[in-house]
Amino acid sequence: MLPSKPDSNPISFKTIAIIGKYMAAGIEHSLSEIADFLTKAGHTVVFETETAQNVALDGVAKMTPTEIGENADVAIVVGGDGTMLGIARQLAPYKVPLIGINQGRLGFMTDISQEGMMPVLADMLCGKLDSEQRSLLEGSVIRGGETIFHALAFNDVVVARGATTGMAELKVEVDGHFMYNQRSDGLIVSTPTGSTAYALSAGGPLLHPNLSGIVLVPIAPHALSNRPIVVSDSCTIDIEIMGGRDISVNFDMQSLASLQHHDRIIIRRSAHTITFLHPKGWSYYDTLREKLHWHEYPSVAGQLK
Repeated sequence: MLPSKPDSNPISFKTIAIIGKYMAAGIEHSLSEIADFLTKAGHTVVFETETAQNVALDGVAKMTPTEIGENADVAIVVGGDGTMLGIARQLAPYKVPLIGINQGRLGFMTDISQEGMMPVLADMLCGKLDSEQRSLLEGSVIRGGETIFHALAFNDVVVARGATTGMAELKVEVDGHFMYNQRSDGLIVSTPTGSTAYALSAGGPLLHPNLSGIVLVPIAPHALSNRPIVVSDSCTIDIEIMGGRDISVNFDMQSLASLQHHDRIIIRRSAHTITFLHPKGWSYYDTLREKLHWHEYPSVAGQLK
């Protein structure tokens, strides 16, 4: 059983963990700046162990993700969405809220820009913030009646063929009901958060993070009638490998298992959730408009000028 930790009070964050994409250019300066700012504001600052080992910051306290989960009131993640994905899955069981500072490219989950981040952080740590919860998926690989692999996914679970092999043949059931047999390059099973990731590039729909749904998106299906479908997140999805070579399943592109014929991947919503903290007034639609370069129509007043 995981240790219990009292819920964090947004206006009294005491211990703050910092996690950084340590290979990014200029990251040391950003991490140092944030740590110095937080320390002067009276917070206890710790660095995630791998972050601390790969940047030249002397005299910093270090914690593993497990220790962060047990002790921190909030975690600040500096990097891109990949950095956020990795730490979010590890901290999900501990209910540590996350603040994302974008040093990547897209930044759907790390939504605070590096420029001017200090005033934004100051406001948020004083309680001027918005909070939202995101769902995760959990998946197990069953072989011969036994579980051989299990992992969490924040974005998606992807079953896919090898790069130089033919199509994968998949049998898909939802809550024990046969849905279809599919020949394709693979199948993406995505959370609403992951609907802006691989699922989007494969032609899937955008799902608002507040929706209680799971989207299934075929990857280059042989039959054009195999379309994306959204099912309830209370469903259990069962994918059986019926044919194909070098097929694997990955969780957020970070955990991987090789599959054999008649292996089954059982996917359902995880009991864990992730809490994101955003600047006050944050809007998901603003994020979509900025990251996807949606054009805005000019105002009526602008047209009349």
